[in-house]
Amino acid sequence: MKIYILIGTRPNFIKVTQFKKIAATKYPTAEIKIIHTGQHYDEKMADVFFRQFNLIPDYFLNITHGSANSQIADILVKLENLIIEIGKPNWLLVPGDVNSTLAGALFANKMGIKLAHIEAGLRSFDRTMPEEFNRLVADELSDLFFITEPSGTQHLLSEGKQKQKIKEVGNTMIDTMVAFETEIEESSILSELKIDGKPFVLMTMHRPATVDNKEELVKLIELINYVTEKYFIVFPVHPRTIKNAKEFGLFHFFEENKNLIFTEPLDYFSFQKLVKYCSFILTDSGGIQEESTFRKKPCLTLRPNTERPITVEIGSNTLLPFHLETLKEYMQQIQNNTYKKGSIPENWDGKATERIMEILLNEN
Repeated sequence: MKIYILIGTRPNFIKVTQFKKIAATKYPTAEIKIIHTGQHYDEKMADVFFRQFNLIPDYFLNITHGSANSQIADILVKLENLIIEIGKPNWLLVPGDVNSTLAGALFANKMGIKLAHIEAGLRSFDRTMPEEFNRLVADELSDLFFITEPSGTQHLLSEGKQKQKIKEVGNTMIDTMVAFETEIEESSILSELKIDGKPFVLMTMHRPATVDNKEELVKLIELINYVTEKYFIVFPVHPRTIKNAKEFGLFHFFEENKNLIFTEPLDYFSFQKLVKYCSFILTDSGGIQEESTFRKKPCLTLRPNTERPITVEIGSNTLLPFHLETLKEYMQQIQNNTYKKGSIPENWDGKATERIMEILLNEN
């Protein structure tokens, strides 16, 4: 059986690290090929991850980098040329909710290739997020739905999908954390940042609503100033955030805070070491809600919604408005050890990839 996996961004890479290994050890009749669109293409966003995971894509589309439309169009054309050359697969797998996911779903539909969506059924119900449309279209075109949490099943059933095509397999992102636990622990990032043994908070803020607006950046600075009265903050910062802070005349507030540690985007092992040993997390991101839930680490997510409600319902994540007084209440709970403990969701056990492979081989 031929199974092709289409990836494009760093979150995609993290979700597919175990497929070739599982196929080689348990399913030798399965031929796995990984196709990288090039949606994330610089060294920090792609190559370092491939090296760490020992995950070298079989094919690179090397798409041009422009608008979402031009990216998707380029993927469709180059993917078609590649498939003409190497032949159709039995299945095309698309993980996540990025432009490469959408392009892969459209391509499979037009080429008559069976499509399986990894992380299917997730919904934020926020139509201002481009990812929401990517999820909806990918699921509309899929033949199999691989679900990370029960909300995915509920959403797909409510949208009229066939129950027998919905498979609750677990979370392949957790598979990667489990598989590379030794390498994560061996990371030297804590000593490199001079915070080994010191209480610190991990912060990730990148959404335009947070960092592209002067008023919101002022709120972020106020939050940072409050937190750094008691903790160091490690903040892998997006270049756009620094650019905006300088344009708004606010960057000196970051520079003057001696307990704020800016870093460039981090490799996987370093970042996961920070997740494991931080006191808590402040974020507006998606995947870290799942990683913190697996670690049972307090995570305060400054968003009005999440497509991963299991992290709030039974995990260690809490959705909060970006309101400093409200945040102070929850941070006080964390300091007092009265914040919820959280549980690890069912099937988040490092074996989701195995379940997916078994289902694919039995479906054909």
